[in-house]
Amino acid sequence: MKVRVFNPADAAMLAEIFHDSVHRIGVKDYTKFQVDAWSPAPVSADRFLARVSDGRTVFVAVDGADKPLGFIELERSGHIDCFYCHSSIVRTGVGQALYRQLEEVALAMGMARLYTEASEAARRFFLRAGFTLMKRQEFEHNGVEIHNYLMEKSLR
Repeated sequence: MKVRVFNPADAAMLAEIFHDSVHRIGVKDYTKFQVDAWSPAPVSADRFLARVSDGRTVFVAVDGADKPLGFIELERSGHIDCFYCHSSIVRTGVGQALYRQLEEVALAMGMARLYTEASEAARRFFLRAGFTLMKRQEFEHNGVEIHNYLMEKSLR
């Protein structure tokens, strides 16, 4: 397994990983109704590519055949947007490798802090990575009430 920067050919697979992760991992902490609202279906490769073409850096973990296993996104503000791994490789160190690469780049860019809105599963990961839980956030997504956690980590 290695971590590399996103290329447009990854878009369809990353959209699938997002959907898989929400439905197979997210359902452990959220209701089926909530995960169906969170990701009703995988987005198209074009839509995924358009979303990540805003200047953010996307790191992709790949296997020996260069097949994506997971991804994490770093925006210029220090915001970690998406962080998802395929359900078949959770707890194998792929997420840790992705996060380590992101933090290394954030430090090299001189970022003072990282922050995210974490799901229940991501909250547990980010707490282990040294993030502080700021607050629980309730919101509506696709007409369904759901929650996440605002978290941050100082890099100084």
